[in-house]
Amino acid sequence: MLSKEEIEERLKLDGVRFVNLQFTDLVGMVKTVTVPVKQFIEETMEYGTWFDGSSIEGFARIAESDMYLVPDLETYALVPWDKGENTTARFICDVYTPKGDRFEGDPRFVLTKAIKAARELGYEYKAGPEMEFFLFKSQPNGEALAQPHDRAGYFDVSTDLASHVRRQMVNALLFFGIQVEAHHHEVAVGQHEIDFRYADALRTADNVVTFRLTVKAVAQINGLYATFMPKPIFGIAGSGMHVHQSLTDVQSGKNLFFDPQDPYMLSPLARKFIAGQLYHARGMCAILAPLVNSYKRLVAGYEAPVYISWGSRNRSALIRVPRINPRKPDAARLELRCPDPSCNPYLALSVMLACGLDGIKRDLSLPEPAEEDLYHSQINQDLPRLPGSLNEALMELQKDEVVRETLGEHVFQRFLEAKTQEWHEYRSQVTSWEIERYLPVF
Repeated sequence: MLSKEEIEERLKLDGVRFVNLQFTDLVGMVKTVTVPVKQFIEETMEYGTWFDGSSIEGFARIAESDMYLVPDLETYALVPWDKGENTTARFICDVYTPKGDRFEGDPRFVLTKAIKAARELGYEYKAGPEMEFFLFKSQPNGEALAQPHDRAGYFDVSTDLASHVRRQMVNALLFFGIQVEAHHHEVAVGQHEIDFRYADALRTADNVVTFRLTVKAVAQINGLYATFMPKPIFGIAGSGMHVHQSLTDVQSGKNLFFDPQDPYMLSPLARKFIAGQLYHARGMCAILAPLVNSYKRLVAGYEAPVYISWGSRNRSALIRVPRINPRKPDAARLELRCPDPSCNPYLALSVMLACGLDGIKRDLSLPEPAEEDLYHSQINQDLPRLPGSLNEALMELQKDEVVRETLGEHVFQRFLEAKTQEWHEYRSQVTSWEIERYLPVF
């Protein structure tokens, strides 16, 4: 852990003038309070910085609005686009109540509690997401046009107009301590992917939030608009956030998902973990795919999961087990394919962990794998499906006691209220599809 004295020295050496105190609201949007560096050194590190919680989505009522931010000193980073006389550092913060307690509505606290519960069982939860996004053209006022920036496809080079922009994004991510492993053009026109290194769950969630902020900022600098909307264009692939996961031993660091004697090289523990996530797939879907638009992505034909199943080669399955080199047992993992990049990563990883652990605690049996293309197979008739809409997902969320308990009553109720309102607003809209379909006929 970095000490306050070490942080003060780094701030001076880096010529920092301002400090961004970063946290997220309930739905995962980044919020920031900026203080001069002198204020940060003399007040914030010692006592925190107060803010109005009633103004934040899902936090508190006006009568209980006062809260304060405590920076996690391990998250120190320089903001690469704020330099010179405006040199700015960033700290990710935890939210506290006036009584000095962690605020139960802070998504980062929800994940901290889930991680603690896993550690008490002897497990460390590791995760690594594949982040997909679209780059669109921008209007002169900076607003997005739903027009892809290029016409390239999967791994294309010559028609990939944003390869230099992605390199700028990678360099900016390095400033925040995010180690990128690969980046490339994705399947759809204007779609891209940047993958960063596997890490413990809290660091991974911090990195996802920072990743989204960084990609949007660099895109804007280049006159583009980056969106993590799951399905911005009809008829082409949407953007997912496939999450690779494993459990390691708290003491030894050994990967607990590997078993060389198993046909899939999965340990009994890994099989129970997968069974738990399959069992709770419908209940946690509203957290992992939280927008009305998310369910336009979870349809057949675009390598997005529809059926609750697992397999190895099968990219139409909900959970895929990547091939494992027996000489690299630390790489044993599973890939959950329904989350999308609009989710709050703190809440998403919390429920994914809790549901997997529930499978271990209850000794759930893993069903037979599905290795055929489920979009065109007869076996899909016997498989349960993911929710088909946000409304259906919210109904399933209310039934799932494990997910509800993991979120805590405050987060559960506020999330349900916000998303129910979103659904009601959506279903009352008259869309262009309806006008084009019905107006000329009826």
